[in-house]
Amino acid sequence: MDSSQYAGQSSKVNILNLAIDNLSMHELLEQLDSGVVLTPNVDHLMKLQKDAEFLRAYALADYKVCDSQVLMYASKLLGTPFKEKVSGSDLFPQFCEFHKHNDSITVFLMGGAEGVAKKAKSRINQKANRELVVAAHSPSFGFEKNEQECLEIIEIINESKATVLAVGVGAPKQEKWIDKYKHKLHHVKIFMAVGATIDFEAGVLKRSPKWMSQLGIEWLFRIYCDPHRLWKRYLVEDLPFFWLLLKQKFGFYTPPRFDAADRMDKPANAKVSSYRLLLKKSVTTKA
Repeated sequence: MDSSQYAGQSSKVNILNLAIDNLSMHELLEQLDSGVVLTPNVDHLMKLQKDAEFLRAYALADYKVCDSQVLMYASKLLGTPFKEKVSGSDLFPQFCEFHKHNDSITVFLMGGAEGVAKKAKSRINQKANRELVVAAHSPSFGFEKNEQECLEIIEIINESKATVLAVGVGAPKQEKWIDKYKHKLHHVKIFMAVGATIDFEAGVLKRSPKWMSQLGIEWLFRIYCDPHRLWKRYLVEDLPFFWLLLKQKFGFYTPPRFDAADRMDKPANAKVSSYRLLLKKSVTTKA
């Protein structure tokens, strides 16, 4: 890929209170050898306006790449266009393809309903023609509130010796879980929050037609597939994004203040001063 086509483009794109990495798929795959990868979309950005713990997970992530055609349009409106949309559901299969001959990369899948992760494991390994995915686990509903179950999952992941963990349990649960437990996972070098990707890879959930994704109306397809769960998210909770975007465009957007953020659960050795600095960096927006 000719990198000269991206010459002069900003390395970060600031949308509301999040600085998003301006990387193409190829650039990310070439660079990614360790760290936490998150894929923000409109819904994430709206949650980041009121969820300090979610913002902390984002502030501490190593890579944040654009997962939304709507954010692609937003970046153009703000005058700092993204190079490319890098959705989690595209990134993960391309990551597997990129590393299918790299024996140092082994994957643990965590997510999906009972049996779904194991089905995805089988299909991915068949494509890779090797045991790329070494283990898979579908946690119970509400597992994140059960410390004992979380510790058991950590033990399973550590026993697998996987170097990559793909967590697909929905936002903000997956991002918070990675942030809370990553220090306990001794072999994992790359952490990926992948949303519904495990369901896609297992073949139990259909992706929207490509043309809908390219137009930025994939959300319509998702509402059609799961109206009971998703209508409120897309038609109520996420709509204020466009007002906030206009406020940012004309210099009136003010990032939310989380005065109680330091009272959140954090590892005992967490450095509050460093955390505050990360939050300040995360909420910095262009003038």
